[in-house]
Amino acid sequence: MDFGISPQLSDRLQQAREFVQNELYPLEPRFLQEGFASLSPELQRKRDRVKELGLWLPQIAREHGGLGLTLMEHALMSIELGKSPLGHYAFNCQAPDAGNMEILLQYGNPDQKKRFLQPLLDGEIRSCFGMTEPDYPGSNPTWMGTMAVKDGGYYVINGRKWWATGGDGAAFVVVMAITDPGAPEHFRASQILVPADTPGFSVAAITPFMGHRGEEWASHAELSFESCRVPQSNLLGAEGSGFLIAQERLGPGRIHHCMRWIGVCERAFELMCDRAVKRRLTPERRLAAQQFVQGFVAESRAEIDAAKYMVLHAAWTIDQRGAKAARDEISLIKFFVANTMNRVLDRALQVHGGLGVTDYTPLALFYRTERAARIYDGADEVHKTSAAKRILRRYAEAAGIDKLG
Repeated sequence: MDFGISPQLSDRLQQAREFVQNELYPLEPRFLQEGFASLSPELQRKRDRVKELGLWLPQIAREHGGLGLTLMEHALMSIELGKSPLGHYAFNCQAPDAGNMEILLQYGNPDQKKRFLQPLLDGEIRSCFGMTEPDYPGSNPTWMGTMAVKDGGYYVINGRKWWATGGDGAAFVVVMAITDPGAPEHFRASQILVPADTPGFSVAAITPFMGHRGEEWASHAELSFESCRVPQSNLLGAEGSGFLIAQERLGPGRIHHCMRWIGVCERAFELMCDRAVKRRLTPERRLAAQQFVQGFVAESRAEIDAAKYMVLHAAWTIDQRGAKAARDEISLIKFFVANTMNRVLDRALQVHGGLGVTDYTPLALFYRTERAARIYDGADEVHKTSAAKRILRRYAEAAGIDKLG
């Protein structure tokens, strides 16, 4: 494994680092106190500047207008962008749009790519992804209540979704719906593109979380489908392939999340160290002289570095051998990095004292929004169990044991 980077990528990372620090950090106080909508005009100017710098769509191939980074290279870029809550949006590689771009590139037909994908790549529209449902466990994605029934040349969709990030103002939703209830469980669902102006579709609510609702991209929507009719030509990929497409989307998507979380860790670490060396406890003594703060710093640095190289190794494995070969690595980083981030954020917040729980720094925002990292895209317990089963199965096979009980 070679984690070395080219001089060209090094320059790109430096450009991104400077852009985030100089252009996005100054916008964060307004974002924290006024919300996302108030920044929309300014953020559009920042996005235009990112395009001018040639940093737009770092995760997308050059032939489609992107920077063409490998997954491992994008991991390094994403760390820089993750230091600001506005970073990924400014570079048009934010969830859920990044994942929707990838599946449209792979499974979309020419008309779908023209109508839905190209405006998404250009940053002219946003999208959302409707998979999780309020009445069904997210840990079992094959079990859902949303149905899509054929009627002539249309699908008629009925159901509810929630935690659809960015649903407020999205131009379309990629919805998972059961199209064949009698098929084997992994082949019952399909993915269907639903424009937001389709009769019967609505954003029923913006889900309040941790005391906040958010708005536009920085929010999570509850979606309602009531006799929502869309042409069967809006089917993404083959009928019954919804679960397969979702798995292909979620594997690299989990890597993307972990990349961003490392960026959150690095920003929290920078803030913690800066606070420690500048904050005076007495005229003669600074907070950094306290042994428990030194322990926070050492533990955080070790854990961040361990998490970072686990993520790079997982990304490298996907680049070299594909997502299926990296299933263990993906599961392990998903819970390990999420927990590392929460520990580092907690320490950073503690070092800041009263300031840490205000919105004068991004720590409180990170603390309340990223606790969900241990739940979405597979709860910690699911990833631990699935990884452990695969590992133990290999040991059992080597020992000639057929069943573990």
